[in-house]
Amino acid sequence: MQNCVLRMLAFRQISNFIWRSNHMSKRKLRSSGFANGVLNSYNFIIEKDLFVENCSLCDYLLKIVRYNNDFQKKFYFPVDFWETLNYNRTSWDFSCKDSQRKVSAMYKIGFDNDKYLSMQSEKIKERIAKFGGKLYLEFGGKLFDDYHASRVLPGFHPDSKINMLAQLKDEAEIVIVINAADIEKNKVRSDLGITYDLDVLRLIDAFRGYGLYVGSVCLTRFAGQPSAIAYQKKLESLGMKVYRHYSIPGYPSNIPFIVSDEGYGKNDYIETTRSLVVVTAPGPGSGKMATCLSQLYHEYKRGIKAGYAKYETFPIWNIPLKHPVNLAYEAATADLNDVNMIDPFHLEAYGETTINYNRDVEIFPVVSAMFEKIMGSCPYKSPTDMGVNMAGFGIVDDEAVRDAAKQEIIRRYYHTLCQKRQGTASDDQILKLELLMKQAGVTIDDRAVVSAANIKAETTGEPAAAIQLPDGRVLTGRTSTLLGASSALLLNALKALAGIPDEVQLISPTAIGPIQDLKTNYLGNRNPRLHTDETLIALSICAASDDTAKAAVEQLKNLKGSEVHSSVILSQIDMNTFRKLGVNLTCEPHYQNQKLYHN
Repeated sequence: MQNCVLRMLAFRQISNFIWRSNHMSKRKLRSSGFANGVLNSYNFIIEKDLFVENCSLCDYLLKIVRYNNDFQKKFYFPVDFWETLNYNRTSWDFSCKDSQRKVSAMYKIGFDNDKYLSMQSEKIKERIAKFGGKLYLEFGGKLFDDYHASRVLPGFHPDSKINMLAQLKDEAEIVIVINAADIEKNKVRSDLGITYDLDVLRLIDAFRGYGLYVGSVCLTRFAGQPSAIAYQKKLESLGMKVYRHYSIPGYPSNIPFIVSDEGYGKNDYIETTRSLVVVTAPGPGSGKMATCLSQLYHEYKRGIKAGYAKYETFPIWNIPLKHPVNLAYEAATADLNDVNMIDPFHLEAYGETTINYNRDVEIFPVVSAMFEKIMGSCPYKSPTDMGVNMAGFGIVDDEAVRDAAKQEIIRRYYHTLCQKRQGTASDDQILKLELLMKQAGVTIDDRAVVSAANIKAETTGEPAAAIQLPDGRVLTGRTSTLLGASSALLLNALKALAGIPDEVQLISPTAIGPIQDLKTNYLGNRNPRLHTDETLIALSICAASDDTAKAAVEQLKNLKGSEVHSSVILSQIDMNTFRKLGVNLTCEPHYQNQKLYHN
């Protein structure tokens, strides 16, 4: 009975908001807190489990908004926001017969990580044995911190691959390759914001932290670049062995020359001591495959039997070509113009349909010919044969991974729009992502936080942000004289998670004032508002003497997996904060101001 009363009150409140919207000017709507009122009522309904199946009143309200043209034209709380409400109805179980909510498909586990680790390590051991005890394993993608995989395969741990290798640490050693040209031009890893040469040092430390042996670093396509020479000296001073591999004229088509003393033979022979040699790199285009094949040439000249295999998580070879997980891989590599395709060599050899990507399929005849030249015959009939990836067998809920992958495609689309605004992406990349979204059957309206953030920005006239918490609640944050929108959003989210009333101030304005004074009068910043990192530091200081602030800080870990959208491109500081918290961020592709330089 109590729930019925609460439900009626909440729906009546929303009905009042809708009625008022038709009798108020847009300016008055902005100043009346209309958006906050609707959003709070919506979250109240979600939080209190007030929906029931086939609720006629809920359907009635949705119809009012969907078909009330005056409402849509006047206030522009767009239909897609209300579709979020409808989404929550359909993705949770609101039956009065069951008091337990079902987890939204967005947060379902769809991947069995333990099963995957077990199968993957066994597959690698099997491949080592096939080649008589030594295997060069090219590792594509990220060995650890593979957040793309964890986003599209919910249940996949970001460090799964490195943990799998740690199980083989007594048999494995790692060779890190880096393109000398990338050192020369200071190529940057976009996800970490550091150059490739610095990332190699980070990788070495990380591998050692897992107890893995890093044998050496190989500078590929070395051509006497001054920066590469200086970098080699730096590595050697740190106790690392460094080898050089050179550009080969006619690579990869002139096979007789490549597989000769004037081709691979000119490269340094990388001395290795373990049965499993993992060849990895800070990013694509580093020359991992060429390094492996060069080593095979040198091993066979020395009478040592060895083999080559490739381990790349994506595309997943044993799921459909247009499966959203594979489409999400194409979205992630839009800048490389990778295209998933059916492996024609595997189809011809085995009559089985498997998925690979264009570069591996195109290069396979050349690689096969190189194997024949080096080993006498090619051990593989297709590029799929070369792989050892078992990720497809770890999928236990196809619907969950499909939904997760679709969300990733939308996120990639927004990231690329922002990169286009920053001058680092092309129109072709955006067109490709729009095509992938169409193939996946998604639009930006399928990302609930987009409309919530943009509406908040429109109603306040300032930048705003929205977050969807793991429990489905949508919250917003606005720009104020004290806090940026992202900082306000974080505090609002922490209050919601901790059950702290919205009117409670977690950080006193008197505490924020001195920080703003420090920023503007002593550190030379023009923007007095607190960034997210500054806000969290201030909150942590307050937590030392305030139990309410302490309760909010303790909720930081529960932000992981939340979705955030900002109405403007955020500063790198704020982006990094959200990344460290495990929050998935997207931004509208424009800045808060019209300046040419943005930090």
